[in-house]
Amino acid sequence: MAASSTRILEQVRAIIPPLTSKLHKGQAGRVGVVGGSADYTGAPYFSSMSAMLLGADLAHVICEPTAGNVIKTYSPDLIVHRILDESQSVDKVEPIFNDIVSRLHVLVIGPGMGRSEANQAFGRMALRVARQKGMYVVLDADGLWMVQLDPEVVKGYKKAVLTPNVMEFKRLCDKLGIDQNEGDPKQLCAKVSNALGRVTVLQKGPEDIISNGVESWTVGEEGGLKRCGGQGDILSGCMGTFLAWGKNYEDGQYTEREPDVDTPHVSILAAYGAATVTRTASRFAFARKRRAMQASDLLDHVGDSYEYHFGEGKGILAEVKKRTGLL
Repeated sequence: MAASSTRILEQVRAIIPPLTSKLHKGQAGRVGVVGGSADYTGAPYFSSMSAMLLGADLAHVICEPTAGNVIKTYSPDLIVHRILDESQSVDKVEPIFNDIVSRLHVLVIGPGMGRSEANQAFGRMALRVARQKGMYVVLDADGLWMVQLDPEVVKGYKKAVLTPNVMEFKRLCDKLGIDQNEGDPKQLCAKVSNALGRVTVLQKGPEDIISNGVESWTVGEEGGLKRCGGQGDILSGCMGTFLAWGKNYEDGQYTEREPDVDTPHVSILAAYGAATVTRTASRFAFARKRRAMQASDLLDHVGDSYEYHFGEGKGILAEVKKRTGLL
């Protein structure tokens, strides 16, 4: 699909909740991040905090007990559930997990989850529960490892969004029998999407390519020039918020009219919005920190990036440029 960035961003804007006193706590998004292990506590923090800083009302981290003890010290804004205990069976954990997930709009599965057999089993449980409930899901990092090992866990689930980087995308292509050296490289994303039953795939790279197997868009928004760890986690959290907004838009919570039948599926819109905001946050952070830039610096600019593209007030662009030092 050939579409301008301006037109696509206007379509993304349609799924964003209004700033109004008529909404109660939680209606602007309840995001759950399934991840965090003994070795990796930063990834779920970056994912859940970016979801909040973009505009979600609530973010829950569902993780290992040891990871949860640490994540609780990072921010009092996060709700942390330390239930993914590898000493417990999936059957014992699942009812507790089910109860937590019933309060959420979307799940982000994978940031810092780890690749141990126990953690991967919890990841498969999370995806299975999400599919049963018809929830939108983001699969990133160790969630993509889970898909690479068994593509059937996500195949055909059109409410799933995958966010592979260069190596993760290569492994998916190899697993699915797709030759990366054959044909137009820009068509590979669509091939992966179709091979997985038309899930939405965001192929991260110099330009992000997004496809749901039918529509394919390129995000050319300029990003920063340093590829520090954690930026993908911030993208996954932003994706979670946009998907939560899209879900509530579909349910008619943000508008008195029925959703526009000509509006593309919210998964591809959410992916475009999240990629645009994350790349812009990276550019803003890099402009200030240069080689010293870290993922935590991007968090400081997620809100600025939202305002830059979607801000509701007058003079937003000039104010954002002033705050970010880009004037």
